[in-house]
Amino acid sequence: MADRVTVIGWDGSPLTAAARSALGAATLVAGAAHHLALPEVPGGAERIRLGSVDLAARRIAGHRGSAVVLADGDPGFFGVVRTLRAPEHGLEVEVVPAVSSVAAAFARAGMPWDDAQVVVAHPRTLRRAVNVCRAHPKVAVLTAPGAGPAELALLLDGIHRTFVICEELGTDREEVTVVTSDKAADHVWRDPNVVIVVGGAGRGPAPGGSWIAGREPAFPHSVRGWALPSQTYAEGAPGPRGEGGSPALRALQLARLGPRVGDLVWDIGCGDGALTVEVARFGAAVIAVDADPAACARTDAAARRAGVQAQVVNGRAPHVLERLPEPDVVRIGGGGAAVVTACVERRPERIVTHAATRDEAEALCTALTAGGYAVDCAFVQAVGLDPQGWSERERSVVFVVSGSQPERAR
Repeated sequence: MADRVTVIGWDGSPLTAAARSALGAATLVAGAAHHLALPEVPGGAERIRLGSVDLAARRIAGHRGSAVVLADGDPGFFGVVRTLRAPEHGLEVEVVPAVSSVAAAFARAGMPWDDAQVVVAHPRTLRRAVNVCRAHPKVAVLTAPGAGPAELALLLDGIHRTFVICEELGTDREEVTVVTSDKAADHVWRDPNVVIVVGGAGRGPAPGGSWIAGREPAFPHSVRGWALPSQTYAEGAPGPRGEGGSPALRALQLARLGPRVGDLVWDIGCGDGALTVEVARFGAAVIAVDADPAACARTDAAARRAGVQAQVVNGRAPHVLERLPEPDVVRIGGGGAAVVTACVERRPERIVTHAATRDEAEALCTALTAGGYAVDCAFVQAVGLDPQGWSERERSVVFVVSGSQPERAR
């Protein structure tokens, strides 16, 4: 094993005294081409072009001497330190940090970033990174070849955002460009780059700043809990919610859906928008669909009042679903087995729906089973009581049907 391993962050600024001292004593230096060209790298040191960090870690583990790994930005923030410290390599490292590329990007843009989400986009994670950009008003995306600004823009089709694209930060070729998302796909961007994605109607931090980085967990600020009455999200009386639209049903649907950051949720038959808003409160991206223009207007207004992001699509399922991006989970508020079958063909991880009668529930279960989903059905009765006289105020009786793909359970 190397006698000493030092990881040095580089942000284009002159190296610190600690970094120069470690480099001067190095017998092995690993880094990108522009790192290995630095004048401080000893001429007699073994040089490793840093492609696969795992391969470099194995070389370093077998080296006798002092090893240095050079990396852009802060190597402990989505950087090489995690891989080098993995148990299979057994390396203990000293870290000389630098300004992270995310911090540098926001500095170039003159923007605060304690309220930003930060995601890494590789070709395999690009879709989830895009979903975060759909759901949150300020996101920094650390890109990779094949998952850059153009690819982000293409997958955000129909969602307006502003891109601040920072190319080759810290180098002589550094360039910062501000474009709308619909223009970003028409250009070839240089690697490495960081994209700040801004826009939407998200609720900003409270006056004086937030107390937690990323996103404010409490919303609305004066209300605690989930499956709240529809009036919480509506201005005045809520619109028609249809059969089985009670808060109790919504609570069970949310539990079955399990929405989370990085997911895209379809809410088909969004009605008054209450479930759309609550899904968005979990940090998931949501597309709300309804054939009734008034329901779409109510849902859009509810999301705006709530300070959450939601794309609202007016159209009748299943036909309108053909042009929507791939969902992770789907809630179906109406449309029957035909809509369930259309959703099954898109292979989301979970589908949750409900029925007013046993015959309808059986048809929904059959459609899910035919699509290869494991099906769960529950007969749910909720009775609201007046605590003064214990008289019944409201009764809701509904079959809740959910399907999940066993091979994708995680």
